[in-house]
Amino acid sequence: MRNHVSVNTGFALLAALLVNAAMAAEPAKVWTGKELAYDNKMGNCLACHAMPTQADAAQPGNSGPPLIAMSARFPDKAALRAQIWDPTVRNPETYMPPFGKHKILTEEQIDKVVDFIYGL
Repeated sequence: MRNHVSVNTGFALLAALLVNAAMAAEPAKVWTGKELAYDNKMGNCLACHAMPTQADAAQPGNSGPPLIAMSARFPDKAALRAQIWDPTVRNPETYMPPFGKHKILTEEQIDKVVDFIYGL
């Protein structure tokens, strides 16, 4: 009986390892900056901001400034990135989430959102 339990445990561990290996082998979704900005579980920029590219998106919010002429508003792209990473630095009273500081988005995702937003 003892060997039977050990064999079953071994099979269970092997099955779990195979499932984990199969899941790890699946390619992760590669998000675009626009997808991240529009997705309500990721950037969710449209919850507060209007954007010129919103024709293919749900109704945008209007509590934040419209995201237009961003390269003119932020001539230094690093300043835009810093604003998205932690907007409380410039305005402690903001209700914009600190996407980097609170790890809502990864560094790579923030870079993609910045590239997208900067082009608006």
